[in-house]
Amino acid sequence: MPGNEESAEKFWGQFHGQNAGYLEQQYELYKEDPELVESSIKSLFDTHGAPAWMTGEEVISPISEQPASNLNVSENFDVTKLTSAIKLVEAIRRYGHTDADIYSVGGYKSAPSQMLSLKHYDLTEADLRKIPASWIWEREKEGVETGLDVINLMKKYYTGTITFEYDHVNNDDERTWLFDLIEEGNARFDPDQEERKDILKRLSEVEGFEKFLHKTFVGQKRFSIEGLESMIPMIDFLVKYANEDNIEHVMMGMAHRGRLAVLANVLKKPYDKIFSEFNYTRDKELMPSEGSKAINYGWTGDVKYHFGAEKEVIHGSKVNTKITLAHNPSHLEFVNPVVEGFARAAQDERDVSGYPERDINKAMPLVIHGDAAFIGEGVVAETLNLSGLPGYTTGGTVHLIANNQLGYTTDRVDGRSTRYASDLAKGFEIPVIRVSADDPISCISAIKIACEYRKKFHKDILIDLVGYRRYGHNEMDEPRTTQPQLYSEIDNHPSVSTLFARAMEERNLLESGEFDEIKNEIETRLSDIYKGMTESEIGEPQPKSMPEVLSNRLDQFETAVDLETLQKINEELLERPEGFKGFKKTERILQRRKDALKEGNKADWGTGEALAFASILKDGTPIRLTGQDTERGTFAHRHVVLHDVETGEKYSPMHGLSDVKASFDVRNSPLSEAAVLGFEYGYSVYSPNTLVIWEAQFGDFANAGQVIIDQFIASARAKWNEKSNMVLLLPHGYEGQGPEHSSARLERYLQMAAENNWIVANVTSSAQLFHLLRRQAVMRSRPEARPLILMTPKSSLIRDYKMASSAEEFTSGGFKTLREQPYFDTDPEKATRLLLGSGKIMLDIEGEMEEAEEACDWIRALRVEQIYPFPKKAIQEEIKKLPNLKEIVWVQEEPKNMGSWDFVDDYLRDLLEENQELHVISRPKRAAPAGGIPTVHKTAHKYIIDQALSEFEGGKSSAGN
Repeated sequence: MPGNEESAEKFWGQFHGQNAGYLEQQYELYKEDPELVESSIKSLFDTHGAPAWMTGEEVISPISEQPASNLNVSENFDVTKLTSAIKLVEAIRRYGHTDADIYSVGGYKSAPSQMLSLKHYDLTEADLRKIPASWIWEREKEGVETGLDVINLMKKYYTGTITFEYDHVNNDDERTWLFDLIEEGNARFDPDQEERKDILKRLSEVEGFEKFLHKTFVGQKRFSIEGLESMIPMIDFLVKYANEDNIEHVMMGMAHRGRLAVLANVLKKPYDKIFSEFNYTRDKELMPSEGSKAINYGWTGDVKYHFGAEKEVIHGSKVNTKITLAHNPSHLEFVNPVVEGFARAAQDERDVSGYPERDINKAMPLVIHGDAAFIGEGVVAETLNLSGLPGYTTGGTVHLIANNQLGYTTDRVDGRSTRYASDLAKGFEIPVIRVSADDPISCISAIKIACEYRKKFHKDILIDLVGYRRYGHNEMDEPRTTQPQLYSEIDNHPSVSTLFARAMEERNLLESGEFDEIKNEIETRLSDIYKGMTESEIGEPQPKSMPEVLSNRLDQFETAVDLETLQKINEELLERPEGFKGFKKTERILQRRKDALKEGNKADWGTGEALAFASILKDGTPIRLTGQDTERGTFAHRHVVLHDVETGEKYSPMHGLSDVKASFDVRNSPLSEAAVLGFEYGYSVYSPNTLVIWEAQFGDFANAGQVIIDQFIASARAKWNEKSNMVLLLPHGYEGQGPEHSSARLERYLQMAAENNWIVANVTSSAQLFHLLRRQAVMRSRPEARPLILMTPKSSLIRDYKMASSAEEFTSGGFKTLREQPYFDTDPEKATRLLLGSGKIMLDIEGEMEEAEEACDWIRALRVEQIYPFPKKAIQEEIKKLPNLKEIVWVQEEPKNMGSWDFVDDYLRDLLEENQELHVISRPKRAAPAGGIPTVHKTAHKYIIDQALSEFEGGKSSAGN
């Protein structure tokens, strides 16, 4: 590392005679071309600059005049030995981790790296003894006088049970801070005797809990923490440091490994509650003792190692720190962005106009990863990429890899292409601390450094906690089948509490027999708790039902807004800050909205959306809107963020609204679906009063976030009682753009629709959008709240006059689950066909009806705007009005095996009366959702419309393209 001017001057002042002359010659060559000099000499000049005597600066006493060290240095000393020693010091800093004492089992530590050997640099210990410490190390430390002392000290700092990788961090301030912390000897936590005893007791509690489960519930899955027990005191100290820094929330995410230990020991979930969840017999259940704290989950529940919990702690700070462990399914790393969303929601202050104000001291995320999953799951990289982005940063996350050196049965040689599981983090310039799980003091040291680094630089930092797995992937698994040698080592390896107790006894910090007393006390306590539980006959177990409140009518909410308010909002949205010069073409487009609410005019989709957002803000509800290209809108309809053409300054018209005390947080997201969708879901859960909206660039791009949709958005309330009111905007519609830009995969959301878990809609007017979004905002934080999955129009419809709505449609009524086909009246007596459909196809049919030469009065056409919950009762009432109805026909632009048909089929079939038939008009069943040849698309699309407006021949029920 470069020293300051004084240290460089001091360094050069120690050369004279032949060495000085030689260096002068070499420096002249170096000035001409650095590559002309030998690499070790080049390194010298790179590090210390020009020799001091060549710059005319005062030279500090030459080596011959130094009295202190009495080192045996002659004028014939080989300067290349010095440069080699300098290179060795730097190599230890960079590559010391390759020889670190972090593997307690597994044999992964090979022979020391050649980069760290004296022989590699043509050095001997005798050579190093001749070199003063100050020549190769700019610090002064008692007892460090020679180059050999420096090398030994550096190896102690970088190759012990804790080691560091920070050479990939390009920020000089960060590198210098880490460098100083390590080499000044301040990296290690040094507890006193009582603190060490507390740590030993903590480790013993963790181990005792796991052993009790192992012998009491034989063969049941629990994903034991054994081999990584030091993780618990690490979390303890992280919470302690967070509390001392007045951090209000620690947001945790982790997979299964050690989760029960964290719930019991950190979150203080009652032991008897955990015991009861093992349900060791089919006919009886364990009942927690009277007074045990109840923890409520969703009505379907989940396995015990998926649940989260909350706990408030205080360590003497003015602020109570709440620990929140997020619920997590078996898709291990997908909880990462959810936790980041929790943290950002806790940090944002949303009761102000404009963007939220943020206080990073409100929350700190801690994410515990698996070693195989960290490098293997792409959502990890997506989430790490969020860490420095303005819309997503949380002021630094502490990452901890629970490294047991295996991925189920897969060895690391088959699981990753990198040396370390943590190497992915290097691409994001995240410092890495690698530590042995068998040294709890080093583990706590790592946590201390991580918290201090986060506090100073507001950046992510990673701890690679290297241990092992005492049992198989789960306790029903036999690991000796696939890793016999490794488990032979593990079987004979003492636990960390045993190792720590021995070390304390050797230092006379623990009396003989004291460790046994600690273990016996823990076992007795757990046994007494278990004995205090009772068994209850459960008979035939019955599944629980969803809460009754989810059956409440959704039309109970008022969403209309008076005309005067809407007109004022519309005028304010067209105002600009003084001097702001927007793009003329964009401004012309927006100015067309000026008269949208006047008599005889209509508001298009973009105007209706803007009025919805603005009126929601006026009501005091914050909005967070994100997605790829969302500020402008993929189809250039939104323009909710404008750019000054001269200064590049951004301005959102939503931020200029008067009398608003709610934030509007709109962000263009990175090119990510899984992480961003998970982040927004987490935000919506932790801030239920905020209307959180995520927009896909094209609807089927949500495919890449399917795990978040399946495991969190669709089912979290049923599994974990975790409530979200977020909105997914998914552009959907067939325009001949091929299989990746047509379908939002509507069928997937309908397949998962049950127990009123969400709303699925495909609306066909700007007023319908207005009322639907406002209804979603009104429901926020209420028991009826649930996500909204909304199919939205694309380029062919977004400016279509048929999507526009008059002012009256905004100022009266509300959202209609079933909508009349506009501009088309049917004589109920003549109607023999009830034509039902949803979305774009119904507008295309509307256009055809307007131009049709033959009368369509035998068709009654209705749009199903909300597909789930399905408006069965409303359709039934319409059927009763049609005495001569012969058939109900569902029409859709999607293939028969996609879209809504398979979902609506059962509902509509139940509505059939005697002598009535049910048909579907669609594309035939396909493997891909849409074709990519525009001319073929047009032909097929026209055929569907023609079929919808024609009587069937021979009972045909689907288009035949």
